[in-house]
Amino acid sequence: MLLNHIKKDLQKQADPDRANILLRFFKTGKGEYGEGDWFLGIPVPEQRRIAKKYKALPLQDLQELISSKIHEYRLVALLILILQYAHAHEQDRGDIVKFYLENTRYINNWDLVDLSAEKILGTFLLANERAILWRLAESPNLWERRIAVISTFAFIRQNQFEDTFRLAEMLLRDPHDLIHKAVGWMLREIGKRDQESEERFLREHSQTMPRTMLRYAIERFEQEKRTSYLGKIQ
Repeated sequence: MLLNHIKKDLQKQADPDRANILLRFFKTGKGEYGEGDWFLGIPVPEQRRIAKKYKALPLQDLQELISSKIHEYRLVALLILILQYAHAHEQDRGDIVKFYLENTRYINNWDLVDLSAEKILGTFLLANERAILWRLAESPNLWERRIAVISTFAFIRQNQFEDTFRLAEMLLRDPHDLIHKAVGWMLREIGKRDQESEERFLREHSQTMPRTMLRYAIERFEQEKRTSYLGKIQ
C-alpha cells in the first residue's frame, strides 16, 4: 500500500519540461553514461520531502523502487535508505549496507552515487573492515568505482586519508572522467583539512594523473600554485 502511495505522490510532482532538461544534463543519449535513464522532472527538495514521508518503507518495496528505470524512484529509494540507516541499530545497518551493495547496478548516475555512498557505505566502513573498497575500485562498472571513491568522504571527515590516497593511486589511469572528477574532489577535500598531505600526494603523482583530476584537486590553491602544478603535467 505504501509503495502505491509513494509512486502516486511522485507522479503528481512530474514536470515534463524539467524532465527533458534533465535527460540532457544527465547524459542519457545513446552511448552516453546515463543512456536509458528516464526522468519525471522532480526537484530534489521535493524528493527529500516525499522520502521523509515514506521513510518506513520496507526493503522489499525499496527493491522495486531502486530497480525502476525512473531516476527519481531510484533517488527516493536511496534517500529513504539514508534515513533508515541513520536511525537503525547495528544489525539493521548491516542489512541496509548489504541491500545497497546488492543494488549497485541501479545506483547508476553520479548524483545517486554522490548522495548515498558516503552516508551509507562510507559511514558503515568507519567501524568495519574496508576490503570491499578495493573490490569496488577494480570493478568494470564505472559507478562501483565511483562509489568506492566517494565512500571515503566519511573517512576524510574524520581526518583519515590513507584509504583515499590508496584508491586515488589505483585509479590514476582510469579511463573515465567521472572517476577523475571524483578522485580530484576527494583530494581537494583532504586539502581543506591538511593541504600538506594532499600536496605530498600531488608531488608524487601530479605529472601522471589526468588533467581533470588535477584541476579538481588544486581548485582551492592560490593561482600561482595552480599554474605551477598544471605546467608540470604531461
